Amino acid sequence: MATPHERGRPGDPVRDDTRAVHPGRKDARAVRPVRDGILLGLAVGISGLAFGAAAVSAGLSVGQASALSLLAYTGASQFALAGAIASGGSLLAGATGAILLGSRNALYSLRLADVLRVRGLARLLAAQGVTDESTALALAQPDPAAARAGFGATFAALYLTWNAATLAGAIGAGRVGSPAALGLDVVGPAAFLALIWPRLASGGTERAVAAGGAVIALTLTPVLPPGAPVILASVAALTAVLGGRPDVARDTATEAAQ
Repeated sequence: MATPHERGRPGDPVRDDTRAVHPGRKDARAVRPVRDGILLGLAVGISGLAFGAAAVSAGLSVGQASALSLLAYTGASQFALAGAIASGGSLLAGATGAILLGSRNALYSLRLADVLRVRGLARLLAAQGVTDESTALALAQPDPAAARAGFGATFAALYLTWNAATLAGAIGAGRVGSPAALGLDVVGPAAFLALIWPRLASGGTERAVAAGGAVIALTLTPVLPPGAPVILASVAALTAVLGGRPDVARDTATEAAQ
């Protein structure tokens, strides 16, 4: 059994442990990330109903809304695009904000590369699956094998549920009314907060980075286009660097961006 020091901090990927373990415990460790990923994907994917309804209400067709979910597959960016169009903005302005907001997934990919260890053409599929939820669940696992299982399960469940819900929401937009009235827009943020809560509870530095990111995002939201405040919020991770905790900065940079 590894000591707390050998296991590392919560959420840190560690080396594959090949030592013998109790069979029942090993099976439980293999099943848990898959179960958690499926449940998370189903819970968050339902919010695609709100996007489908919002997109059609903003003037997009059912096909356009579905294409965005199939190809873009990043909820925050999709909502930003629909919101920009609904408020009278141009498609170019909406797309620019959506791309800027979605660029945070590139930072997630850098963090996940050493954990997932995907090679060849499979990297293209893995890149499509990088979202807030799949990243958070993968990094919460104790070893690379569990991280890969959790990432794959979250991607599959969330992608299928999100796209099915988008189509249903777009088709039934006239009956849904205001998507915000259903409260579905808070499902994603609530799920992500639940995922990173153990990290926030583990130390003062982590809480300082998260609080700093929130302050930066809230302060800049009224004056910058959609997407920019979220990206700039990652600057809060510099507090960990200046405080002599580069490991925390590395692991919480993506969390601060939320």
